[in-house]
Amino acid sequence: MSNSLVITALGHDRPGLVAEISKTINELSCNIEDSRMSVLGGEFAILLLVSGNWDKLAKLETTLKNLQDKTSLIINTQRTEERKESKGKIPYSIEVVSIDHPGIVHKLADFFSSRKINICDMVSGCQPAPHTGTPIFTLNMILEITADTHIATLRDDFMDFCEDLNLDAVMEPCKV
Repeated sequence: MSNSLVITALGHDRPGLVAEISKTINELSCNIEDSRMSVLGGEFAILLLVSGNWDKLAKLETTLKNLQDKTSLIINTQRTEERKESKGKIPYSIEVVSIDHPGIVHKLADFFSSRKINICDMVSGCQPAPHTGTPIFTLNMILEITADTHIATLRDDFMDFCEDLNLDAVMEPCKV
């Protein structure tokens, strides 16, 4: 029977960190099922979902403590269960682009939270625009919308909300 472990690691970025972490996982016959990795400022952040037999995961948890000392990463682990199917929920994709200003993520998250809509995945960033250097904010998120939600009304409300905040946005069903 396969069990699951969520691993997070954070530390100063340098080449080889992904290789070291994945080698440790592989050597213990565990499998990386899902991952997110990014350099944020000068720091490297990783989020992994790893599966394996319970005894292999227990050994991995111990081994990661040694790896933490070796790499100067802050490593945390959390046992988890398989995610329950999202029956009756439709995945929707949101894309937002705007001139950057404080509060965009909070306002978007609050918009969906107030409607009891779950954000399953989100990536945002800020890059200078070509020629002008103006900071441009981008965001992509995946939502789970219940089947009883009136999508046209939600989309209209969302587009009005974005217009009020001067955000260019797209809301569409996720392509399978």
